[in-house]
Amino acid sequence: MAEAPQIRDQGPVVLDEVDRAIIARLHENARTPNIDLARSVGISPSTCLARVRSLRERGVITRYTAEIDPVALGLTLQALVSVRIRPGARHLMEQISDELRREPEVAQLFFLGGTEDFLIHVRVRDSDHVRQFVLKNLSANPAVALTETNLVFEHHTALSAGIGVVL
Repeated sequence: MAEAPQIRDQGPVVLDEVDRAIIARLHENARTPNIDLARSVGISPSTCLARVRSLRERGVITRYTAEIDPVALGLTLQALVSVRIRPGARHLMEQISDELRREPEVAQLFFLGGTEDFLIHVRVRDSDHVRQFVLKNLSANPAVALTETNLVFEHHTALSAGIGVVL
């Protein structure tokens, strides 16, 4: 059940140890039933439900998602494509970013400060598919000065990425 992310314009939310424990458990498995979640953090189910609702209302929990195995969908190759935009075309960066985000191969899109302007994480069927993606979406665009494609041999996503830092 995906919910629209809430936009927060203030600083960090004040969290106590129970909030942090709830966040950690939900990050491991967002489908944990409330009764099991409550038991694992040592509070009553009604208190737990109120805490989760509060975390959503305060913009800490922004959505619930399912993690999909790309290989099960036939997407057996991942690549990172770095992109440099021509200096005279910098005014098109937002448009280019919007167009790239709509492409089904794009798993992640990073807008960078540094030598490269974008880093695109793509999931594709094979090397020909990544080649076609680059040709169609990047090389054919006159605003793109340079691309560099790196194949991903192994990809690891930490279940707790970032959670330990803020807790």
